[in-house]
Amino acid sequence: MPLAIDKELDSIASELLADYRRERAIDNVSDLHRLPNREVIFDCVRKLLAVIYPGYYRDESGRRHSVGGILPALLEEVLHHLSRQAAIALEGDPALPCDKCAARERARKLALEFLRRLPKVRAALEEDLQAAYEGDPAAFSLAEIIMAYPGLFAVSVHRLAHELYRLGIPLIPRVMSEYAHSKTGIDIHPGARIGRRFFIDHGTGVVIGQSTVIGNNVKIYQGVTLGALSTQGGQALRDVKRHPTIEDDVVIYAGASILGGNTVIGRGSVIGGNAFITASIRPGTRVSIKTKELDLKTVREKSGSGNPHDECWDYAI
Repeated sequence: MPLAIDKELDSIASELLADYRRERAIDNVSDLHRLPNREVIFDCVRKLLAVIYPGYYRDESGRRHSVGGILPALLEEVLHHLSRQAAIALEGDPALPCDKCAARERARKLALEFLRRLPKVRAALEEDLQAAYEGDPAAFSLAEIIMAYPGLFAVSVHRLAHELYRLGIPLIPRVMSEYAHSKTGIDIHPGARIGRRFFIDHGTGVVIGQSTVIGNNVKIYQGVTLGALSTQGGQALRDVKRHPTIEDDVVIYAGASILGGNTVIGRGSVIGGNAFITASIRPGTRVSIKTKELDLKTVREKSGSGNPHDECWDYAI
């Protein structure tokens, strides 16, 4: 590298180091070891999915293993890494003052309790899987849904993250949900409460906020937002229900936005595509947007012309 470039890079580095010493909110130079490692958390998620769906996931070498042979090792690895990352998160959370020894002990107990909940998570996901299969005629098998459907992937990660969220482990559940978000385009906050037989079809662009409550047998499509009506109050709204409640047996079609903590979508309702809702809907209601007037043209080829777009006539409907 030319000497002039070396000097230029040294100058830039010196300027940045001086800027780091200002210790602003975007800096963490003095606390490098007090934040969980995202890549380790992502690896825990992958291992947990292998536990949830035995036989559908392989190790990094691509080999399959007998369930009895690999399961204890998977659980041991998850317990070790999750305990360590949870301890770092607990120790570094200013809202949870905790020394290192206490954080490690608490983290191990919480991680073990989380693993005890895996059978319950599996039972919930089995129902989600059946709902996806029964609700999508394009699905040819359950294996196809497990291996290829982003909705089930996102819900699987959410149900895992939600249990950690309920146990009071900071930061890690949100990192897990962001892993699913980065893979699928589906953003589900780990605090959202989701009932049985939940199905997200297609899924890209779905957003489900922290205080959302979703009942049983709910189906939503791509681009749906279950969000807050306003966040202008900032941190003052931390413990306020800001997101809607969706009751049982509701279908929400693509592009719909349902906003507000007081908004309740009644049982058995159907919300049409692109609806914008900020007030409660009674049970059994069908909400739709009026179809806009269409401007259609029919194409007729001119005599002797080889281009069918030479002439267009208005077509009235």
